[in-house]
Amino acid sequence: MQKWLWIVLSFSLLSCSEQIEGLKVVNNVDANQYLGIWYEIARLDHSFERDLQNVTAQYIKNEDGTIKVINRGFNPKKNEWKEAEGKAHFVDEPNADGTYTGKLKVSFFGPFYGGYDIIELDKPYYNYAMVSSGKDYLWILSRTPQLGYPIKQHLIARAKELGFATDNLIYVPQTTEIIHYKAGPHIE
Repeated sequence: MQKWLWIVLSFSLLSCSEQIEGLKVVNNVDANQYLGIWYEIARLDHSFERDLQNVTAQYIKNEDGTIKVINRGFNPKKNEWKEAEGKAHFVDEPNADGTYTGKLKVSFFGPFYGGYDIIELDKPYYNYAMVSSGKDYLWILSRTPQLGYPIKQHLIARAKELGFATDNLIYVPQTTEIIHYKAGPHIE
């Protein structure tokens, strides 16, 4: 019961995060091009990703048109991977050309949904994105484990203009090395 309460409270904090006045989402998002793996470059701190590195978000199209979301990261303090699976859907109806506005709802906790706003997107290539779920939640994502300095600085400056606490960003350690950690008894 205590775990369920923690999940509900965590989600309540996420869904009640103060929205930023005048925040606009990207228009004409090609859902199929947005699918795939994104590496987390930077984020504002929050409890459900605390201490995680090598964080990725994978988006997979479901048969019903929704999007399966798999968030994954490694906690070196606990020497374990943490993974959460959820689903997302675009809020608005598709545009005439089949694209969407960058406003989604995401759920990791059953019927409870939180906002997911794409506020910057590298178009037409979809190599980087900046997403938010209110003023306390910000992620800078990239298709590769590293993001070039000029692009990263542009996104941070843009986030600061929008009112995000960019001095509090956590830069997520990423490695291209595939890490396999053995679970179980100590092996000599």
